[in-house]
Amino acid sequence: MTDTLTHGVALTEVAQAKVKSLIAAEGRDDLRLRIAVQPGGCSGLIYQLYFDEAIAENDAVREYDGVEVVVDMMSVPYLDGASIDFEDTIQKQGFTIDNPNAQGSCACGDSFN
Repeated sequence: MTDTLTHGVALTEVAQAKVKSLIAAEGRDDLRLRIAVQPGGCSGLIYQLYFDEAIAENDAVREYDGVEVVVDMMSVPYLDGASIDFEDTIQKQGFTIDNPNAQGSCACGDSFN
């Protein structure tokens, strides 16, 4: 058995609860939250946040109270120290990412550099 790689992405308690409820709504227990950084967007890089059933050999995995957060090795340096939260207010509903590695972002908040 090999050691599982880990990453420095945090998942707040509010985000943990939301991920658990979304997975429960899917009726599956084999899903985990994957976050990745891809080229694109107005500032050069965009976040990808989605459920995934697979874990690749060199993925970094960290568990938060039963919720697995998976990051591919290419994205790990861009996301180290980042925190995922969930907002549910009159102005905004959705996951937010606070990333200390982002030097700037665009107005939409979905893209960074």
